[in-house]
Amino acid sequence: MNDLKPTREGYVEGILQAGRENSRVVVIEGDVSRSIGSASFGEEFPDRFFNLGVSEQDMLGEAAGLALEGFIPFVGTYGVFLAGRAWDQIRTSICYMNLDVRIAGAHGGVSVGPDGATHQALEDVALMRVLPGMKVLVPADSNQTRASVIASLEADGPVYIRFGRNPVPRIYTSDDKVIIGKGNLLKDGSDVTLVACGAMVSLSIEAAAILRGKGILAGVIDMISVKPLDRELLVEQAGKTGAVVVAEDHQVTGGLFGAVAETLARELPVPVDTVAMQNTFGTSGTPERVMEKYGLTAIAIAEKAQRMLQ
Repeated sequence: MNDLKPTREGYVEGILQAGRENSRVVVIEGDVSRSIGSASFGEEFPDRFFNLGVSEQDMLGEAAGLALEGFIPFVGTYGVFLAGRAWDQIRTSICYMNLDVRIAGAHGGVSVGPDGATHQALEDVALMRVLPGMKVLVPADSNQTRASVIASLEADGPVYIRFGRNPVPRIYTSDDKVIIGKGNLLKDGSDVTLVACGAMVSLSIEAAAILRGKGILAGVIDMISVKPLDRELLVEQAGKTGAVVVAEDHQVTGGLFGAVAETLARELPVPVDTVAMQNTFGTSGTPERVMEKYGLTAIAIAEKAQRMLQ
């Protein structure tokens, strides 16, 4: 996992592949195409690339119209603005009609670092997960982000894909596929199950190694599909270990922790705890320092698991 690459580069690779394979794919962006990389699509497909400026509500409204005409729009800008400013358009113009719009939320989590609290999307998964018909994917690396874009082409209705700005370890190969509604068991365990998404997946793998050194066997699930959740995999592994720690770069409320806790409360009540943002906004700094400040680290995940087992 020493090979680092930003997940946003996987998004660019995905939309370019999608555009080459399907002439109905179009890209809409909000004046950040150089930042998130979608300018590459505009250079290759200028007639299918639309920069609407800093106008998120208009972006989603136009995407809805294009979807009604048979196109497959990918709408990309910073997730905090997409999920926040344009929530009404996503809800009413897209989800209510179950339109095939793919929403790409960049700069997910505090791992964005220097851009600070205003640009760090910490509530976007919750805002998207609550919407009827919305699928929510939070890929862990660049290859999985590219695969998420390709997988979204086969989905019925809207899809939200969350990705980050800074390099993260590559976990998957370019041949690995994404199946909406399915997670991936990366490590089997017998004592505790670590469930993570996005940038926290590689940290959970590190945490499992730390725990193994202490004689604790931790399983690791990459729950890329936050909605629909892979209930079968979650319940199976929770039943095997009897304890679950959820790790996400998102507010503690409404995201992956909420999805996991809600599922286990109904189907298999076991102890569940989380490493997440604790009802606070982020701050500026290097990604590593900001993640450490808010306890989003492999050590914090391992310590949480140890406390659960005491």
